[in-house]
Amino acid sequence: MKIIEVRPYHERSLLITLDDGTIGELDVSQWLHYEAFADLADSKQFIQIHNGGYFIEWSCGADLSIDTVIAHLKTPK
Repeated sequence: MKIIEVRPYHERSLLITLDDGTIGELDVSQWLHYEAFADLADSKQFIQIHNGGYFIEWSCGADLSIDTVIAHLKTPK
């Protein structure tokens, strides 16, 4: 599975499209209490996101693997 598109969505959520056509929302706020993700509380940092295909990475160094994305992705029922 690969991430095709990722973009900021709502306050601390991302809208993610996977290569199998799945589209869902990932709430990143659940990780903000970890030091590696603390900078993402700043909306200017949060929007500086990079799609690595098999991971999502921010300019501050925080990242999430595709496995984490899939495990926490909320899709419409």
